[in-house]
Amino acid sequence: MSETVFIVTGAAGHLGSHVVKELLEQDKEVRALVLPNESCPDFIDANRHLLKEYAGNVCIPETIEPLFDSNGVKEFVVIHCAGIVTIDSKKNKKVYDVNVGGTANIIAACERHSVKRLIYISSVHAIPLLPHGQIMSEISCFSPDTVIGYYGKTKAIATQLVLDAVKRGLDAVVIHPTGIIGPHSLPTGNMAQAIQLYLSNRLPAAIRGGFDFVDVRDVAGGIIAAADKGRSGECYILSNIYVEIEELFNILSEVSGQKKLKFYLPVWAAKAAALFAEMYYQCARKTPVFTLYSLHTLSENSLYSHDKASRELGYNTRLLKETLTDIVSWTRSKGA
Repeated sequence: MSETVFIVTGAAGHLGSHVVKELLEQDKEVRALVLPNESCPDFIDANRHLLKEYAGNVCIPETIEPLFDSNGVKEFVVIHCAGIVTIDSKKNKKVYDVNVGGTANIIAACERHSVKRLIYISSVHAIPLLPHGQIMSEISCFSPDTVIGYYGKTKAIATQLVLDAVKRGLDAVVIHPTGIIGPHSLPTGNMAQAIQLYLSNRLPAAIRGGFDFVDVRDVAGGIIAAADKGRSGECYILSNIYVEIEELFNILSEVSGQKKLKFYLPVWAAKAAALFAEMYYQCARKTPVFTLYSLHTLSENSLYSHDKASRELGYNTRLLKETLTDIVSWTRSKGA
C-alpha cells in the first residue's frame, strides 16, 4: 500500500473520473467516492488495481468515514469534486445540501483525520463579475451576495467555508474551473447537451453569446498539480480562452464534417422564451438546454485569467479544436 492515498469525491462524474484516470496513470493509489448506484466509468483502464471504490454520499457523514481508514496509510490528499452543477434559476435544496452541506462534511472529515491537503473544486461562478472587457482573476473572500445564480451562490458559500478552515489550520487549495467540456461527458450540462444534439442533427439553432470553455483533461491535470505545487489558502482559476458560441459550432462543423448551424438566436429573444422553456423542461423532466441563468452567463463578461495557475502550477491548455475533435471521436465511437 502507498504511503499517500488520494481520495476523490464525485469520482463517477465527468471531472472526477478524469482526475481518477490521471492519478492512476501516475501510479497513485486512489479511493473513489461514488454514489451507491454509480461506479467509475470504463474509460479508466490503466492501473485499476490501484483504485478502490467506496459507495457513499457527501451529504451523509458516516458514509465518508471508511475512506479514511488509515491502516498502512501515512497521509491522505482529498480532491473534492462532488457537486451539482445546475443552470436552473430557482433555489434547489438538493443543490445546497450537496454543494454546501457536502463540502462542510468533507472539511470536517479532513480536519478530523488530519489530512495532508484538501483540494476543493469551486467554480468561476463563485467570483463576482467585472464589467465587459475587464479580465477577472483570483479573489480571497467569497459571498453569495456578490454573485448571480443559485449555483454560483452555493459555490461561493462553500468556497468561503474552505478558506475559513484554512484559518483554523487545514491545508487546502481552491480551484475555479470555467466551462468544462471534453470527451466522456454525459449530456447533463447545457453545452454538453447542445454539442450532442448538434452531432446527432437535432439542434435547429443555438444562442449567440460566448463563454470560456476548458478541456476536462487540462482541468484534471491542473488539479493534480495543485495537490503538489499549490500554496495553502490560495485560489487558482483554471480557464482557457473566451469563445463565441457561433465560433465553437463552426469549429465543431469543421472537425465533424457536419453542416454549419444557420440559425443563432439573439440573447434578448432567447430570454423572452426562457421562462416558458424552463417550465416545459421541468414538466417533461428533461435537462434544459438554456435558462435565464445560462443566458445571463453567455451574455456577461467571461474573460478569466489563468496566469497564476500557469505560473505557480505549470498549468497549460490545449486548443479548443483538439477538444472538439476528441469529443466528436468519442461520440462516434459510442455510435451516437
